[in-house]
Amino acid sequence: MPWIWLLLAGAVEVAWSQSIEPTDGFRKVPQTLLCLILMLGAVYLLSRAMADLPPGISYAIFTGIGTVGAIVLGVVLRHEPLGPGRIAALLLIVGGLTVARLTTGDG
Repeated sequence: MPWIWLLLAGAVEVAWSQSIEPTDGFRKVPQTLLCLILMLGAVYLLSRAMADLPPGISYAIFTGIGTVGAIVLGVVLRHEPLGPGRIAALLLIVGGLTVARLTTGDG
């Protein structure tokens, strides 16, 4: 179950990352409230995962999911460029997360 909490936390972090820009520097109240709710939700879910997983690996995977998700959504939704450098970066992040998960030793 902790890995499910962690994956959910990462997914909510991706949503949170996308909710920051619409706040217009936290000047738009409804958008800011949504952003804060998503932030708190991500941290809550992460804390649930950290109850059973090491904090270092939990946070690394959490931020990795958030980074990859933010880049992918930026490319898909905002038509940000996806060149060889970004592709390499994504592959390195996913590869690093995979190695980290496989060597955690908790089964």
